[in-house]
Amino acid sequence: MDKKRRERWLSAAFLTCALAVHAQNAEERWEIGPFTRPANGNPVITPRPESTFVDPMLKTAVKWEALHTFNPAAVVRDGKVYVLYRAEDASGSMSIGGHTSRLGLAESADGVHFTRRADPVFYPAPDTQQAREWPGGVEDPRIVEAEDGTYVLTYTQWNGKTYSVGIATSKDLTHWTKHGPAFAKAANGKYEDLKYKSAGIVTQLAGGRLIAARVGGRYWMYWGEGAIHLATSSDLIDWTPVEDAKGAPVEVLRPRAGHFDSSFPEVGPPPILTKAGIVVVYNGKNASVDGDAGIGANAYAAGEALFSGSDPAKLLAQTDEPVLKPMMPYEKTGQYAAGTTFAEGLVFFEKRWFLYYGCADSLVAVVIVAAE
Repeated sequence: MDKKRRERWLSAAFLTCALAVHAQNAEERWEIGPFTRPANGNPVITPRPESTFVDPMLKTAVKWEALHTFNPAAVVRDGKVYVLYRAEDASGSMSIGGHTSRLGLAESADGVHFTRRADPVFYPAPDTQQAREWPGGVEDPRIVEAEDGTYVLTYTQWNGKTYSVGIATSKDLTHWTKHGPAFAKAANGKYEDLKYKSAGIVTQLAGGRLIAARVGGRYWMYWGEGAIHLATSSDLIDWTPVEDAKGAPVEVLRPRAGHFDSSFPEVGPPPILTKAGIVVVYNGKNASVDGDAGIGANAYAAGEALFSGSDPAKLLAQTDEPVLKPMMPYEKTGQYAAGTTFAEGLVFFEKRWFLYYGCADSLVAVVIVAAE
């Protein structure tokens, strides 16, 4: 082979190899993040002491979002981003979980600048769930859209003593029907006294919106803190935990020493079924010993995990580093002083992913990444 032919051959071989590596890397790329904070606008929702409404439990005017606004759910509707956020009044004790929580609703044409409703849209009331939701309230929502356009809300019911995941549905985001605890009908009442929270229903991107997805003919939910578990449903309302051989809820994600989730993982926004598998954005609490030295003891950061698209219990990959962690002053200053970037709302909007999160249990912020 002469010199010129050899050079052409080597060049072609190099190009073929480079293209193969690029294709392999593109195929292996499954994460949605890491995310970037917008140049301005954060935090996007802050406490508003002037907001009042007549509380149906107290029969008097209450400053329902005076103290903290945080831990948001998010959904795209009619070309806008809507955020349901947890708001705390100044009642009760000055401690985490010591106030009454209600959910406010805000809307945005650009995903960053929001207009808020004066009254909460979801709150404790003299209804079938009063005993589970008063006086602690309704906390930490996640939201998905069903195939028929119904919105399904998972949230924490907190009465000051015990907690569970509640289910509610709506057609318009403002009028809600409460259905009670997610596991109320499971296994003949086996889970009636279980304390559980943080539930995200698996979705799939369809027509620019995230819609509840079926895998193997069923809906799936990742739930829990300490360890992440699974549950299934046929109607998005009544859920049954997936159990292991011993009859306990199967554990699909556990803490990892030396990582941001070394204390425990906790479910973030509703997971997304993609070509690579089910992407679960989750929140990790860092341990004070044998944790991630670059984050700080007890801080919350967000990571991602990939599960099989045909077997939601099968873990395929996991980020070693967080895709979002407390860095800004507003993420480290608040009622949770160790710092949190607690992710709960993820939407696809204008060809970008918008991730909404709670900052130090006090504010709402957003980070963004262009879609692959």
